[in-house]
Amino acid sequence: MISCIRPTIMFFLIWLCNDVVSKRNHTLKPRVVLPENYVKEMRPPAQKGQPVMVEFSIYVVDVNSINVEDMDFRVDMFIRQTWSESRLQLPEDIFEEGDDHVTLPPEFFDNLWHPDPYFLNSKVTEIAELTHKFSSVTLYRNQTVRYSARMHAIIACQMEFQLYPMDIQSCPIYIESFSYSNQKVRFRWSEAGVTINPELKLLQYHIGQPLRLEETNGYMIDKDGNYSRLVVYFRFERQIGHHLIQTFAPSSLVVMLSWFSFWLDLDAIPGRVTLLVTCMLTLVTMFTGLRADIPPVAYVKALDLWMAGCMMFVFAALGEFVVVKVLDKQYQMNKNKMQESMPRIIPVRLNGDKGSCGTVAAWEGSGVRCRKVDLTSPTSPASTTPAVHAAPSAPHSNPHLVGVERRQSILQVAWVDADTGQERVLWREIDKLSRVVFPALFLLFVTMYWPVLLLKTKMSS
Repeated sequence: MISCIRPTIMFFLIWLCNDVVSKRNHTLKPRVVLPENYVKEMRPPAQKGQPVMVEFSIYVVDVNSINVEDMDFRVDMFIRQTWSESRLQLPEDIFEEGDDHVTLPPEFFDNLWHPDPYFLNSKVTEIAELTHKFSSVTLYRNQTVRYSARMHAIIACQMEFQLYPMDIQSCPIYIESFSYSNQKVRFRWSEAGVTINPELKLLQYHIGQPLRLEETNGYMIDKDGNYSRLVVYFRFERQIGHHLIQTFAPSSLVVMLSWFSFWLDLDAIPGRVTLLVTCMLTLVTMFTGLRADIPPVAYVKALDLWMAGCMMFVFAALGEFVVVKVLDKQYQMNKNKMQESMPRIIPVRLNGDKGSCGTVAAWEGSGVRCRKVDLTSPTSPASTTPAVHAAPSAPHSNPHLVGVERRQSILQVAWVDADTGQERVLWREIDKLSRVVFPALFLLFVTMYWPVLLLKTKMSS
């Protein structure tokens, strides 16, 4: 039993010694490169009147989401800062043979002077330097310090939706010095600049290339000074394929479906009304669902114009049905009046005092019209020798006036074609004309909508 315990104790002592030595090496190495009079609150010395130059580079790992409702986007990235620290003392024994740099523990960063950049338009920032979990410090032989850290940030972006769903959002990230003015510290982009993960893919957007980088100075009122600022503009181009399938194609089909009502007869009133009202409700429901995807902005968007145009075509088809129904009702009323006012001719035989004679009697209102007919002569016209016995109070006693009034009333909703001699009804002609006019107008609307939208999108980019 004792023989088994002794190897275990020896192994534990050896492991403890190695751990102490390793910790001692990690704690001694930073003390070797930092002089005794080093003050981390003081910036590194530079040429007289010149600021300390700090170079930045960013590698974008992922853009998690672009939230149009909150007008922001989430980004995961590696941010790298490089500056020269001439106060460092770098003995040769800290470099491995053939290497010009050495990587130190992340805790060494707390003992160094370092710039204090912050993201000016960031809502939430989680920098790895707070925990040093995903960060590293690298020292070079030429006394250059490079600090790299992984970072997650939620960046605010002022988005514009006039061209939605073909909008292009230009979202900047502002990196600015917090404590040092541009006379003490100046930021600039390194040669690498900003690099995006080539495998990065977004759901509805495409990140345009190349990115636009700027180096400016921003005046801060609360700190009363100019501060160095770096700007990178991300260009998010919305892919319209989703909206073509989910919005434009279905709404166009609904508008075309409403045209089927022009082929339905007016006797099918329930079917025609149901078809048009269903098309209108479908567009309204579709439009309501689309409005939930973007914030309620105060201006008109391109998609609003499209949906409004589609609803206007369906509403016009519904209005056309109301018009033709009113015209048909007027036509039926005029037709009934014409039939009531038309004289009813009944052949009868009247016996006179001196014999019998063949006559034709017609009742027109309260008057009776008798016409003598020569029954022995087959060629004798029935309209010869008319004898009219009408009451004085009979309306339309003049047959010519009756015809004029009848033609004037029916010309409002129907007429006789001079070429064919057939009666043409106004509401039927309107339905036939609508079958051509509505598709032509919708085609004109489409040919005007898309070129203008594409032109404005190209100008905004």
